[in-house]
Amino acid sequence: MTRARERARFVRETPDVRRQALIDATARCLAEKGVGGTSVRAICAQAGVSSGLLTHYFEGVNALVLATYADVGAKVSAALDAAIDAAGDDPRDRLRACLQANFMAPVLDPDLLATWIAFWSLVKSDPAIAAIHADVYGGSRAQLESLLRAAAPAMTDAQARIAAISLTALVDGLWLELCLDRSAFSPDEAQAMVEKAMHQALDI
Repeated sequence: MTRARERARFVRETPDVRRQALIDATARCLAEKGVGGTSVRAICAQAGVSSGLLTHYFEGVNALVLATYADVGAKVSAALDAAIDAAGDDPRDRLRACLQANFMAPVLDPDLLATWIAFWSLVKSDPAIAAIHADVYGGSRAQLESLLRAAAPAMTDAQARIAAISLTALVDGLWLELCLDRSAFSPDEAQAMVEKAMHQALDI
């Protein structure tokens, strides 16, 4: 009876809310079960809906995983944008905020790591996932290049590109290690390392 009432409430929601609930359920399944365990049955059980509702909104699991990657990427981007906006108008403060936000909630999250790993495992075998991956990372690097040029007006486009790639690699590596195990260093230490790298990048 309880499950029936849950489904009834779900069905009365708008289509956008229903789609988002399925996307959120897929993200949880990917984090908990990996790609191999993310099936129509598992997603629908997580969302508390029938399999018919999933196929009504998505062509199948692959389409839903694709939508989930885009959604998770957008949420991370929104968190970074919010940090940048909160930093004020100083270009260096805005660059610093973008980099350091990677080591704070909601971006620093072991569950997010598990979801990303599931996506990364598909990049080489699924062209659609690879396209989303390129878009997510390309957008992130383009944003970082823009922030770098604003913080160091003398920096050329080529210099900004290399600096953005280097800083992204450092952030990604530190983020990965922190999500896996925080015993080696702390988020504050990661932020300090990135801060030093930022100053080195700007010292052209």
